[in-house]
Amino acid sequence: MQIEKVKLEVPEDCNLILGQSHFIKTVEDLHEALVNTVPGIKFGLAFAEASGDCYIRYSGNDPQLEKLATEKMREIGAGHSFLIYMKNAFPINVTQRIKSVPEVVNLFCATANPVEVLIVESSQGRGIIGVIDGFSPEKVESKDDILYRKKFLRDIGYKL
Repeated sequence: MQIEKVKLEVPEDCNLILGQSHFIKTVEDLHEALVNTVPGIKFGLAFAEASGDCYIRYSGNDPQLEKLATEKMREIGAGHSFLIYMKNAFPINVTQRIKSVPEVVNLFCATANPVEVLIVESSQGRGIIGVIDGFSPEKVESKDDILYRKKFLRDIGYKL
């Protein structure tokens, strides 16, 4: 077995969601979940099959994000995984809806940070064993940092 990492950079004003799923209809169900949850969302998604034709299937409504998701999914190469790049929405807006898609098994990450996907490869194929999402923490927040956090969440409309 070999372990390697695949770097996922997130374009400006975008976020990504990396998850595990199964079944050929994943692409269509994820597409519908995204457009039905956030009007105006722009996205590209790719899903790697693990049986049958073993295609990388893709969809979206932004050609550049579709291409990016497809290229990065080819690089990841882990069956039954999916990757969504999106803009005009945040993961917090769609993760619960994505998790409710019947084929979705789990989410590895939902972020705007750079990501390193840890891949294991055997004679059978490739699988995701984990992700490194962003960077390591450097310190514990101070009382001033807590006040800033609370104000920031209210300023952007996520708290009253």
